Amino acid sequence: MDFEQSARSKDYQKRVRAFIDQHIAPIEQDYWDQVLARHNGGDWTKWTIPPLMEELKAKARAEGLWNLFMPDPELGAGLSVLEYAPVCAEMGRSLIAPEVFNCNAPDTGNMEVLWKYGNDAQKAEWLTPLLAGEIRSVFFMTEPEVASSDATNMQATAVLDGDEVVLNGKKWWSSGVGDPRCKVGIFMGLSLPDASRHGQHSMVLVPLDTPGVEIQRMLPVFGEYDEPHGHGEVHFNNVRVPKANIIAGLGRGFEIAQGRLGPGRIHHCMRCLGAAESVLDLMIRRGMARTAFGKPILNLGGNRERVADARIAIDQARLLTLFAAWKIDQVGAIPAMTEISAIKVVAPNVLQQVCDWAIQLHGGMGVSRDVPLTAFFAQARSLRLADGPDEVHKGVIARIELAKRGLGK
Repeated sequence: MDFEQSARSKDYQKRVRAFIDQHIAPIEQDYWDQVLARHNGGDWTKWTIPPLMEELKAKARAEGLWNLFMPDPELGAGLSVLEYAPVCAEMGRSLIAPEVFNCNAPDTGNMEVLWKYGNDAQKAEWLTPLLAGEIRSVFFMTEPEVASSDATNMQATAVLDGDEVVLNGKKWWSSGVGDPRCKVGIFMGLSLPDASRHGQHSMVLVPLDTPGVEIQRMLPVFGEYDEPHGHGEVHFNNVRVPKANIIAGLGRGFEIAQGRLGPGRIHHCMRCLGAAESVLDLMIRRGMARTAFGKPILNLGGNRERVADARIAIDQARLLTLFAAWKIDQVGAIPAMTEISAIKVVAPNVLQQVCDWAIQLHGGMGVSRDVPLTAFFAQARSLRLADGPDEVHKGVIARIELAKRGLGK
């Protein structure tokens, strides 16, 4: 195996880092101040986008730092998963950088779904404006009334009725649905209950202005509504969309989901590690700038050991993630399930732990908005549930290990 980065990947890493340092870092606090100045709590109907975001996006696009996640060179950077992984880590240093480069979830995953599985009409209507950064999107999967860690529990339905598909059910933690630019969602629902376990569900495109799509509320994460993005509970009441909105065909939902989640988890994990690098830097600088009992606080209470432990953990997680990225490029996402599941457990846990140490060292400032530690902590803790909880991923790893030895479930 070879994790050496290509010249193109190194160039993008350098340019992304420079853009963040020159254009994003100096104004990121201003951006969040503008968001807070417009603060409307859970009333997403009043959320607005600070003009700074569109200004930054225009600069990034002008510099060719746009759609870097897209493997198709005609639509994006044309990087492999391994090439893109460290670029994604650079973006993770900032909470807004992924959106600035049009590489923000869930849009990236939705765009890849449309690119890989969408037909020409679907691509023209939805992929093109998403690639242009003109609209945002949402992925409707998790449900409030079932254990969604087992996706086959889904109760929401997508039933074919002549030339239409009828959608019914409740979804929540629909990330991005509060964004005023969010115009379309991908809805996953039960279509063929008598088919095989992983052949029952379908993915359907649903414009958010379709009658029967009702956003009930935004869900706070540790008391924050994540404006202007939001995580919504959305009810679908006899929502009718054309049959042509089915992606790939009835019953192919799980197939599409697996193709969507493999590279997407690499993105999440590398962003976690980029964030962890920023947190470690904040921790060291704070520890050396403040004194207590006649010493820099980094020299007190085992803080130097925590710095060393953080360095070790971040580097271990990075190597494991790069290995998973390399394996996806070599053999595809399904044969790399052990590695994908492993990083999904490791990377958010590393970021969560490093954030906790940094918060402790910062004292009261650590739990304020003056530094991004609580935001990174919330990101890490939430990711330990998103795309499957830790326990599910560990179960996948254990099942594969048993199968290697010819043992059953």
